[in-house]
Amino acid sequence: MHCLIVHAHPEPASFNGALKDVARKALEQMGHTVAISDLYRMGWNPALGAADFGDRADADYLDLSREQEHAFARGGQAADVLAEQAKVAAADLVIFQFPVWWFSMPAILKGWVDRVFSRGFAYSSGRKYESGHFKGKRAMLCLTTGTASTLYEPNGIDGDLHHVLWPIHNGILGYTGFTVLPPFAAWMPARVSAQARQDYLDAFVERLRNIESTEPLFFHPWRDYDESQRLKPGVAARSGVQWNPSAAESFEASAARHARGQTLPATTA
Repeated sequence: MHCLIVHAHPEPASFNGALKDVARKALEQMGHTVAISDLYRMGWNPALGAADFGDRADADYLDLSREQEHAFARGGQAADVLAEQAKVAAADLVIFQFPVWWFSMPAILKGWVDRVFSRGFAYSSGRKYESGHFKGKRAMLCLTTGTASTLYEPNGIDGDLHHVLWPIHNGILGYTGFTVLPPFAAWMPARVSAQARQDYLDAFVERLRNIESTEPLFFHPWRDYDESQRLKPGVAARSGVQWNPSAAESFEASAARHARGQTLPATTA
């Protein structure tokens, strides 16, 4: 298996850096190959714009999705984007390593997604979700937080972690066809003991050792949706984020079911 770790933290000695390093070592010891995109060290430019394109489809008006598709079809992407796309294309597993900032990923990582997961390469008309371009590849988030795990529980002030990560899990990874593995979270590593930090590292290594048998997160397949791309009447929402009024569900009932652990990893992805 070939793995790509996309790392987004400005401090090499950070705990994110430690997680990245143990992941590389563990994966290589298991016989896998590993590539790393260390975005801060690379000086990655996160701003998607006209500089990403050479020969434009329309020199007078910048339609980003049109220009991305045009550039991909003609091999006209910026050199740094092309290099990262090659890394993604070669990967069987992509691990995104980052601290949670403002309930999401750092801007530099979002900018990597904006530029690398371009139209034509990562998605296209009729090619999204279970028919996405990255079907057959797996992806996983490895993240750190600044606060305790209790804040990310279903009744926590920050909201359930799976709800917080839905825009990434579903809107980026699921959308482009990845099989999405459950995230690994190291809770407020800057505020726990050295032993607790070591326990996080050991637990992450153990997760990676069992990566081949890890059950992915559940996303409803196309057959569960109608022509308007809403869950069909009678289909009970199982994602933990969705709920289906036409199946006599409410947000409260869906949240309660999720709190009981009934909407996390499932057999279908």
